[in-house]
Amino acid sequence: MQVTETKSEGLKREFQVVLPAAELESRLATELDGIKGKVQLKGFRPGKVPVAHLRKVYGRSVMADVVQNAVNEANQKIVEDNKLKLALEPQIQMPEDKDEIDKALDAKADLSFKIALEVMPSFDLVDLSDVSLTKLVVTPSDEEINETIERMAAANRPFEDRPEGQSAESGDRLTINFTGRIDGTPFEGGTGEDINLDLGSNTFIPGFEDQLLGARVGDERLVKVTFPENYGAEHLAGKEAEFDVTVKAIKLPGELKIDDELAKNFGMDSLDALKDAVRSTMGREYEAASRQKLKKGLLDALDSRYSFELPPSLVHQEFAAVWAQVEQDLKNRGKTFEDEDTTEEKAREEYRRIAERRVRLGLVLAQAGESADIKVSDDEVNQALIARVRQFPGQEQQVWDFYRKTPQALAELRAPLFEEKVVDHVLGQVKLVEEPVSKETLFADEDDAEDAKAKGESAEAAPAGESNPA
Repeated sequence: MQVTETKSEGLKREFQVVLPAAELESRLATELDGIKGKVQLKGFRPGKVPVAHLRKVYGRSVMADVVQNAVNEANQKIVEDNKLKLALEPQIQMPEDKDEIDKALDAKADLSFKIALEVMPSFDLVDLSDVSLTKLVVTPSDEEINETIERMAAANRPFEDRPEGQSAESGDRLTINFTGRIDGTPFEGGTGEDINLDLGSNTFIPGFEDQLLGARVGDERLVKVTFPENYGAEHLAGKEAEFDVTVKAIKLPGELKIDDELAKNFGMDSLDALKDAVRSTMGREYEAASRQKLKKGLLDALDSRYSFELPPSLVHQEFAAVWAQVEQDLKNRGKTFEDEDTTEEKAREEYRRIAERRVRLGLVLAQAGESADIKVSDDEVNQALIARVRQFPGQEQQVWDFYRKTPQALAELRAPLFEEKVVDHVLGQVKLVEEPVSKETLFADEDDAEDAKAKGESAEAAPAGESNPA
């Protein structure tokens, strides 16, 4: 086998591989001899089939295996001899001339083919000791804890039927049927039956609840509202609508009790234990939000420190994935690029930069993880799989089997675990300054669009159909 490098441009390599006819003949003979004792043909005793006859019957199919094995060997030899790290699987280009292929498969001519490769870029990890990042810290206050428990108590307070003939007041719970129309036509998500609505909760469209104050059981009311401009289902945003509402029941709220009995309803021994549990849950939520901002700051810092050539195919793959999300998002929301105050050309440029950033940061984190010998254990993957399985009640076994039988799916579980470990490792190399802030500051939307771009994700459209006009 003769291997010659014919092209070396940036991260692209190309090699010419030649398998002499004599080598093809030798390999074919070896393979045929190996199957001689295994095949059974009419008229021949086992192991006594002449090689010439075997070649006539199986020659072409065996030679196909010979060629495939030779291609695999050539790939391995090229990678090992040149110490290459491949970005993608090699691309094999066989001769276009059919006669040339046929002669090679008959071992009457040399087989010559090309192997095109894209290799990973080579770069050094930079010193991050002069990078300073701020970690926002929020401690749940007693006031927040109490407000949360009050909401929990309100959501679980008892209700009893309002005496017959009395009208609904703020705080009452109504059971209603409704049918909504826009321009006289019913719309998706605008119909509901036996829906509970707490007057004064402001969970429905602004103005909807107010028009049911004073209603009695059996009343039928026409409620007129306007969907907010920022309503989640964009096909309804800003639209005027009418709802035919029938009041089926009115219930009075019972006494709001915040005590040990309330805590027991949530599986806690005492009110203090419930407060501790709420405080712990809030703390985890704040920590997760803080880490997300800290991680974004770290990735921004890394992005500004690294500049190297990227494998074109990896960028193309990443861009294709990001662009598919963008197009699906626009389709789901019924929008165009013009609606987003841009053009498709400008959007492509923008999201290509996003794809390049994601590939660059992925390579940096991969090399940082490899340099630090960071591993994800099978036990960690199993724990992540168990968590995923729990998201599908009633389908646990099917989900478990799917992941266990699908290596790519398991790899998708492993990847974020590896990334978080590497992020922790890299954060250990920078200066971290903790800054106590308010909850409002932590969750402030600095720039949702920029955040989405930085992560290379497109925002998901809110579901269009709702079970109530909330």
